[in-house]
Amino acid sequence: MSAKTQRSGGSEKANAGASRRYAETKIKYTDEPLGKVQVVPDFLPSPAELAFREEGVKVTLALSKKSIEFFKSEASKHHTQYQRMIRRLLDAYVDGQAPTRQSTRTLRDKAAQRR
Repeated sequence: MSAKTQRSGGSEKANAGASRRYAETKIKYTDEPLGKVQVVPDFLPSPAELAFREEGVKVTLALSKKSIEFFKSEASKHHTQYQRMIRRLLDAYVDGQAPTRQSTRTLRDKAAQRR
């Protein structure tokens, strides 16, 4: 057995012992007031919104080399496509510029409710 294998084996045993110790710890519940509680509105998108894909329009656009290098570098760090990051950035900008205008998601939800 190599030194590397011995070290990793030893840490696995230590971790197993620690997890058993936490599993055996009893939680003691008390009936006390929680203090000031605030209800947070549901802000997560619905499954329908997550599955929905907005209609895309192909465009040809010349961007600076430094912008493309930046997005490609960031995209590789986050395991995504750089074009998708640029598209989401532009969509976020548009949504921020028109706060009183209904977003496409709100319009889409209303259309789905009518069906």
